[in-house]
Amino acid sequence: MDWKVFGTAFLTLFLAELGDKTQLAVMTMSAKTEGSKLAVFAGASLALVLVTLLGVLAGGLLTQIVPVEWLQRIVAVAFIAIGILMLFGKL
Repeated sequence: MDWKVFGTAFLTLFLAELGDKTQLAVMTMSAKTEGSKLAVFAGASLALVLVTLLGVLAGGLLTQIVPVEWLQRIVAVAFIAIGILMLFGKL
């Protein structure tokens, strides 16, 4: 295993997910649930794992079609566009 890649992926995702809407949704579910907090944790964890798997698979397929440099540019533009839309309340 490439520990540098592992560490970069972990740290990037960890920091990106802190305080985002997913974490807030899980906090709300956990607060409303009188049952098992473990069930909320397990469901949220499985969802994040599956979404990440889809991202890894899609990234692997896309790099076979689109050069990595272009893929990075496309993603950067998409992030900027989403940020602008959020800034003006369109998302």
